[in-house]
Amino acid sequence: MTQLSLACVASASTRAQDGLKRLRLQHDFVPPEQADVIVALGGDGFMLDSLHRYMSAQRPIYGMNLGTVGFLMNSFNEFTLQTRVAAAKAERLSPLQVKATDINGKTHEALAFNEIAVLRHSNQSANLQISVDGKIRMDKLMSDGVLICTPAGSTAYNLSVHGPIIPIGADIVGLTPISPFRPRRWRGALLPYNSVVEITNLDPIKRPLAVSADSSEIRDAAHVRVSVDVSRSMTVLFDSGHSLEERIINEQFSA
Repeated sequence: MTQLSLACVASASTRAQDGLKRLRLQHDFVPPEQADVIVALGGDGFMLDSLHRYMSAQRPIYGMNLGTVGFLMNSFNEFTLQTRVAAAKAERLSPLQVKATDINGKTHEALAFNEIAVLRHSNQSANLQISVDGKIRMDKLMSDGVLICTPAGSTAYNLSVHGPIIPIGADIVGLTPISPFRPRRWRGALLPYNSVVEITNLDPIKRPLAVSADSSEIRDAAHVRVSVDVSRSMTVLFDSGHSLEERIINEQFSA
């Protein structure tokens, strides 16, 4: 069997660095730009960082969990790496793109594979107007904020604020309120994948907002536009029989 050229990158944590040392005793690695596949050691946060870092290289990423939850990762094993990577199932993930205009009129852009979260940045609730594809759908949402998530990100922050779990391959995104005060019973919406969601801060000076896009943050947002960037994508590899799709289904039946 032809051997794949593998690169290996690791988070700064002690566990990940120890795992990297152990793998180097068993495997010969090449630089990421020369690899067929990049192996990422760490947790979900490091996987997201790796997706952003190596997007231009367009190399598939196979993660091994040496972090906490590891939802986007595979289990760690130093001896069977070549066999596992060769048999892994590929999932293609496209990111959300956010364009946020701040209170000074400056536009900021960022990408997120999990979610875009628009959050209050003061001790007062946010007052938000929500539009979808140019039509106002909610005149005023009083809440701690709102988030838009991909299917891959639906089991992350979205799930913790009681948003729906979205199957991989579903052409939809989730729009979920964060601690809604008015309307109190609104639980969010599922929207077509090609939707454009716009969020306007109705009181940007008194009630400032921050926009979180994976590990990026934009402060003092007055207007936020979010859509899926279908022109960009990354491939993530999962062990056979333990695909991302299977994990998302399992998550819906967990206690």
